[in-house]
Amino acid sequence: MPCRAGPVGSALVGRRRSVERASVESVSIGRASVGRASVELKASGVVARTAARGLRCSRVGARAHRVALAVVLALATLCALSSAARAAWPDRPIRLVIPSVPGGGTDTSSRIIAARLAEILGQPIVADNRGGASGNIGADIVAHAPPDGYTLLALIASHASNMSLMKQVPYDLVRDFAPISQTVTLPNVLVAHPSLPVKSLAELIEYARARPGELQFGTAGIGANQHLAMELFLGTAGLRMVHVPYKGIGPALTDTVGGRIPLMIGNMLVVLPHVRTNRLRALGVTSARRAEAAPDIPTIAEGGLPGFEAVQWYGLVAPAGTPPDIIARLHAGVVRVLREPAVRARFAADGAEATPSASPEAFGVLIREEIAKWATVVREAGIRAD
Repeated sequence: MPCRAGPVGSALVGRRRSVERASVESVSIGRASVGRASVELKASGVVARTAARGLRCSRVGARAHRVALAVVLALATLCALSSAARAAWPDRPIRLVIPSVPGGGTDTSSRIIAARLAEILGQPIVADNRGGASGNIGADIVAHAPPDGYTLLALIASHASNMSLMKQVPYDLVRDFAPISQTVTLPNVLVAHPSLPVKSLAELIEYARARPGELQFGTAGIGANQHLAMELFLGTAGLRMVHVPYKGIGPALTDTVGGRIPLMIGNMLVVLPHVRTNRLRALGVTSARRAEAAPDIPTIAEGGLPGFEAVQWYGLVAPAGTPPDIIARLHAGVVRVLREPAVRARFAADGAEATPSASPEAFGVLIREEIAKWATVVREAGIRAD
């Protein structure tokens, strides 16, 4: 039988239940407190994470800024070093590639200019003869040289005509080179053996028109500068003659002086001595104006073909990408050399004329014009050098 609690027991039980209710309430209040604390902690965590993320972003931004600043400073340093290096240019010898064998007109004119230019620049200019393939061997070397101003090319008129004469040329004259200046022009002279019954260009044109395909003319070879000049003359005048190519200007001159062929175009330096001794008759110079070395010989343009011009010319170029300030210094030096009376007199004695370009850009325009002009002549005359 269950025992009933007495008054004391009942009091104890009531007190225990009160404690339990208080405990439950405490637990409930505690849970609520824990919940609020959790919310507060969660909220604090969000703020903390947000603050941490911002701090990380700030650190990343600062890091990126430092990297960007370092890159800018490095580039500025490189530019400064590059400018300083160019300002010191030249600090060692310069190599001048001459695309011919020693002793010819290209070699002689290049060495005259190089000797004086070296004095102006304060460094030796070393001539490196690389003849062959109508100047292509030397041009190819320079086209692939570092564009630092220490390798130059003595450019010749044949380089412009090679672009259309040959199927494969290992360079692009416009793309692969930086023009500096034209240096010298050497007029050609149309000459006849005295046995040919003509005394002027007008008489030659009339005589040849009455005999299409009968007259012969000699040249230094297929595609040579004098050959192209003669083809330009024939095309402009509307004449037909027979081309007799020789292996060099010497044999062609010998046969013309000997009367075995009646006509040829040769450079002033080669033919003028024979004109002075009456072994050849000069009919016209191929330059736009009369030559200083022979002012008594009229131009072909004066003789009835307005605008005619076909000269041997020389120039100076560097590899494409050579800094513009170096190109400008080279151009200024070349102009200074070619304006000196002693240098001009030296060229004039050989029948040549010092003709510096007004600017590197002007020389570039001339090169493009020459390429286009000779491409037309080559196409219309059907000439192939290879």
